[in-house]
Amino acid sequence: MTTVAATGPRGLRSLFSTLSTNFPFPSQPTANQPQRPQAEPSTNLFVSGLSKRTTDEGLRECFAKFGEVVHARVAKDRASGWSKGFGFVRYSTLEGAAAGIEGMDGKFLDGWVIFAEYARPRDSPSPPPPSYGNNHYGRR
Repeated sequence: MTTVAATGPRGLRSLFSTLSTNFPFPSQPTANQPQRPQAEPSTNLFVSGLSKRTTDEGLRECFAKFGEVVHARVAKDRASGWSKGFGFVRYSTLEGAAAGIEGMDGKFLDGWVIFAEYARPRDSPSPPPPSYGNNHYGRR
């Protein structure tokens, strides 16, 4: 009978072992990884990681603990009406928005961990493609 000496993690165990020194994923971000730019402070927050069960009212109630919420909206799928997993909360003051981020970022809402950050402004829409001819698709 042959015995195998346990000299260290092998195969798939090496991928999942915390003792392995050749762990394939970096534990700290490296200098060559692009960092997402931080959005400028505003009263509008972007909230991600929302459950499909989260409603506008539930989002408002959760964030109202930290300041006066002017508007809270969960983005919904047009066809099904279910949450897309993100939403927006608008506070009346910058201080309320900062307190909302500090109080809710990484916390649980409807059983899911949510993330709150300052919302970035929308990019300007790209211009429509140029129209060639009269666009009558072969009609004369």
